[in-house]
Amino acid sequence: MSWTWVEVKPNESDLLNSGHLACQGCGATIAARLALKALGPKTVFVIPASCWSVIDGAWPQHALKIPVFHTAFETAAIAATGIRAALDMKGMYDVNVVAWAGDGGTFDIGLQALSGAAERNENIIYVTYDNEAYMNTGIQRSSSTPIGAWTTTTPDERPEDRPKKNMMEILAAHRVPYAATASIAFPDDFVRKLKKASQIKGFRFIHVFSPCPPGWKMASHLSVKVARLAVETKIFPLYEIEDGELYTINYWPKGLPVEEYLKLQGRFRPVLRDPERLAYVQRFVDHEWEKLVRKHEATHGYLPEEAKRTTAAF
Repeated sequence: MSWTWVEVKPNESDLLNSGHLACQGCGATIAARLALKALGPKTVFVIPASCWSVIDGAWPQHALKIPVFHTAFETAAIAATGIRAALDMKGMYDVNVVAWAGDGGTFDIGLQALSGAAERNENIIYVTYDNEAYMNTGIQRSSSTPIGAWTTTTPDERPEDRPKKNMMEILAAHRVPYAATASIAFPDDFVRKLKKASQIKGFRFIHVFSPCPPGWKMASHLSVKVARLAVETKIFPLYEIEDGELYTINYWPKGLPVEEYLKLQGRFRPVLRDPERLAYVQRFVDHEWEKLVRKHEATHGYLPEEAKRTTAAF
């Protein structure tokens, strides 16, 4: 295996070229640009079948200024594991090996390889950009699709009636050294977490919230606003889990009603016209937030002043 590293001048820190094939407002593309700013040019991306298989462009050219391996849908974690082993054999220990997968290739089809790599504590960074459905193949439901959402396989008459799979808790159960949530609306937090992950040896998992305007039935200019509202409504909290048991909430949200987030997206029409279902979503989000707050408190022994505005018990 031979490698050629692209020389990046100090003023050329952006490792994503223009001319990629992403939709306008694509959260996954914003996430990749931020990730590469954090990790730098000595990074390898392993991309399974996903939106990013298309975004990167058609062979023999591609939009990223780093080595990229396109692999089968279910093999991101194991392909990254193999590349890590090859680089180690060549003494190239300073290269970040990143599995860059969507929610379908992480929560569903790639879960077996992901679990195996996590259980073995392979020395890779696994990032899932979560747009909450199989967007590249026609907006079908994944196990990351939230309650009440429309997809082409959960139409308005039968919207998704189950909460999304909690991948952070699944990774915590594997006792991996580091797992964290992130959002394109909080770039400093995302970059900090990736830089922190790059300094840790073993399996590291980043779950980044990545809006999809076509799949979420919203205007493309709303991507960052919607991502921020997901955090501020407690739907997608920003936190870290270290060694499977130490929880830290990184941002204490305003605790806005979930309706503020839902109403900007056409995919949630079934929820918004059903007061009973809307109330259920609000109760579910509040319940999950309370559990997370208690884990933060158990780790740190106290709650900050900001916790009072979003924690019912205070």
